[in-house]
Amino acid sequence: MTKSQVDKEILGTRASLEKGRSEVAAMFDRVAERYDLANDVLSLGQDRAWRKLVLEAVDPQPGDRVLDLAAGTGTSSEPFAAAGAFVVPTDISLGMLTVGKRRSPWLSFVAGDGLQLPYADASFDAVTISFGLRNVSDTVAALTELRRVTKPGGRLVVCEFSTPTWTPFRVIYLNYLVKALPTMARIVSSNPVAYEYLAESILNWPDQPGLAALMEEAGWQQVEWKNLSTGIVALHRGRR
Repeated sequence: MTKSQVDKEILGTRASLEKGRSEVAAMFDRVAERYDLANDVLSLGQDRAWRKLVLEAVDPQPGDRVLDLAAGTGTSSEPFAAAGAFVVPTDISLGMLTVGKRRSPWLSFVAGDGLQLPYADASFDAVTISFGLRNVSDTVAALTELRRVTKPGGRLVVCEFSTPTWTPFRVIYLNYLVKALPTMARIVSSNPVAYEYLAESILNWPDQPGLAALMEEAGWQQVEWKNLSTGIVALHRGRR
């Protein structure tokens, strides 16, 4: 048995940066049971504040149809339902959806691929994706598909890891990603090597202007962004 096979057997499953659909799904299947706990610990509790800001940016009105792509266990979808919107949590990982359905049976979970969404054109008033766009193999294609299912005038909100704006902090943050995050993940995650992929995928992700340019390439209008936590995360918005 090779070292990579041993690592996979002992530590879990991870995707490569090519982000094949099946390997991404398998990786998230493996982390599903402890995913929300791991996120809370590894983000130092900031994920809760980020979810609140996503809700404010989407600004769902009672009766709005909202697509929450890469919804995982539905933690990101619950605030939209509480605001009176009809939210559709959608994810490629059946493991995540299974955990989500068990925890939040009132949500209408759907298995779906961000590159081929199972929805008609102009189905949603708003579409949003938090920490999932980075896991799709073709960013512009996914953004284009999200635009397809959005009503004219509808809105997109993307919450994703980004590039800290203050250089001294950026150095500290990059060291955390490379060294501390995978080590902490071995304690709290059921699939610690997935967090090696997390660190690598963040390091290879475009910065704030770079993502804005990709959104515009996909046809989104009025694109803007807001930095959260000094740029560790950025909230990008656009209109169809």
